[in-house]
Amino acid sequence: MKKSACFPGSFDPFTKGHEDIIRKGLDLFDEIVIAVGVNSTKNYLFPLEKRLQHIQSCFEGEPKIRVITYEKLTVEMCQDEGCNYILRGLRDVKDFNYEVPIALMNRDMTEIETVFLIPDTSLFAINATIIREIYKNGGKIDKYVTNFDQLVN
Repeated sequence: MKKSACFPGSFDPFTKGHEDIIRKGLDLFDEIVIAVGVNSTKNYLFPLEKRLQHIQSCFEGEPKIRVITYEKLTVEMCQDEGCNYILRGLRDVKDFNYEVPIALMNRDMTEIETVFLIPDTSLFAINATIIREIYKNGGKIDKYVTNFDQLVN
């Protein structure tokens, strides 16, 4: 059976921490679907088209990666896309406490398992919220975001 994982998020922006989790997941799964959630009530810093272009540029030439958008429950999207796993990264206890109840509910609703991976320790401090604040205040974020130019140009 094909092992397909979904890596969901808003990815505003997609950071080197996200990228690290995906690259680790490539060793475990036959396919990873990077699923960019769209929420019409949320104000994003980077436009959806730029986020998609940016993520695709990070994995150019990688046949095991697909990038999609969705506007439904993550588990429903997983079922529609044939994903039997959800891939998530954990940096700390705060992430664990947030992610585990969601993983348990997802498994209860659909039997889709969540697989948690830990990023490289050099990436623990990278957080999309902090990166957005740095960028909004004129700071450089290319150290934290691969192919930064794909996101802003």
